[in-house]
Amino acid sequence: MQNDEMKRLGCFKAYDVRGRIPDELNEDVAFAIGRAFAAFLGAQEVVVGCDCRLSSPGLKEALSSGLAGGGADVLDIGLCGTEEVYFAMGALHADGGIMVTASHNPAEYNGMKFVRRGSRPISSDNGLLDIEEMVRTGTVQAGAAAGSVRRVDVRNRYIDHILGYVEAAGLKPLKAVVNAGNGSAGPIIDLLEKRLPITLVRLQHEPDGTFPHGVPNPLLPENREMTSRAVIEAGADIGIAWDGDFDRCFLFDEEGGFIEGYYLVGLLADEMLRRNRGSRKIIHDPRLVWNTQEIVLNSGGIPVMARTGHAFIKAIMRQEEAIYGGEMSGHHYFRDFNYCDSGMIPWLLVWQLMSRTNMPLSAMVAERIARYPVSGEINRKVPDPDGVVAAIEKHFQGMGCDKDRTDGLSITCGSFRVNVRKSNTEPVLRLNVESRGDRGLMERITAELLALIDGKGV
Repeated sequence: MQNDEMKRLGCFKAYDVRGRIPDELNEDVAFAIGRAFAAFLGAQEVVVGCDCRLSSPGLKEALSSGLAGGGADVLDIGLCGTEEVYFAMGALHADGGIMVTASHNPAEYNGMKFVRRGSRPISSDNGLLDIEEMVRTGTVQAGAAAGSVRRVDVRNRYIDHILGYVEAAGLKPLKAVVNAGNGSAGPIIDLLEKRLPITLVRLQHEPDGTFPHGVPNPLLPENREMTSRAVIEAGADIGIAWDGDFDRCFLFDEEGGFIEGYYLVGLLADEMLRRNRGSRKIIHDPRLVWNTQEIVLNSGGIPVMARTGHAFIKAIMRQEEAIYGGEMSGHHYFRDFNYCDSGMIPWLLVWQLMSRTNMPLSAMVAERIARYPVSGEINRKVPDPDGVVAAIEKHFQGMGCDKDRTDGLSITCGSFRVNVRKSNTEPVLRLNVESRGDRGLMERITAELLALIDGKGV
């Protein structure tokens, strides 16, 4: 591919590579990325895996050829989830890792996620821009000696590891609806089923890169109904749904109710503090905080707030040696999992909590939901996001509110709290509102701010 063609590609983002196939991302670009990645890290061994998208095998093959041409040995773990690349990095002591995936984006998209030794993320502030420049200019030469490409299987070791987070003998039989969204989670669930007292009701289970039921993104309300209905019809104890590369999981209670990720952060923080008597630090994002902070403090832990986004959460977790970090968006990070996010460990821990307390999931979160009602994250596309944030700040002037700018703008006024921030990955403004036990207040403040954001006045 000529350099002028490279310049027209917009697939390099803040945290990863992501673009439409084939005009923004294709096999020529993948080859160039492999060559540049090997040169950037001076890598001897690189783990490579891919999701089930139709374009993923070809991109992975081209990427691997570029890596090998750059002198790196490629350890190909095949069809997998992103967290399997994270795990393989540590298990194989590799210098780098690349996951070919576009997660929950539409089928015509694909992308790549990058990590270096220790599964540390590579993003625009620590190397991704350098890789982009190498790709754009085409200046990287072949390595002195070509590397090899070989298949490596670490899946059983990965299964052993995630099962180490629970005491399998103490797990009570569970009936679960599992919805893989035709992504990559199905094969892992099948392996776990063989080792656990679980009865499965499978939905969209087989990996299918055409995504016949739509994009695998359980955060979209229209994608929740199938799982919710199936839980009720099957009389299941829980529903679990994943995105395409299963680095996020989402839970439904036995009544089919979708559980906001915010409340799961508190549950998992409490469970991790119970089983870890060393480090007491828990990382959380700034969008919604009161429930998490109260649970962590009551459990003898230390809550630490960090900017939203996996690169920031992982960096602060390492800095603080935190045992767990959680984001309300469904990302859950674990110290002993290379400080990385997993979509499998969370539901296993919730199952353990249900078994130990003999409580259904609905009962475990009902009191917390009443204590700290939330708006749920509301997204709005606006032409001037900075202007809207300034208008919201002005809206609360003179009310004696506290402000925090850890991520976007957070405003605390007595019994309610607001966070508004620009997305790191999309051209939208994200709003979250919570209150201390007053759903009516939360709904009123939310309505006021949406009217302001939508330009209708207050």
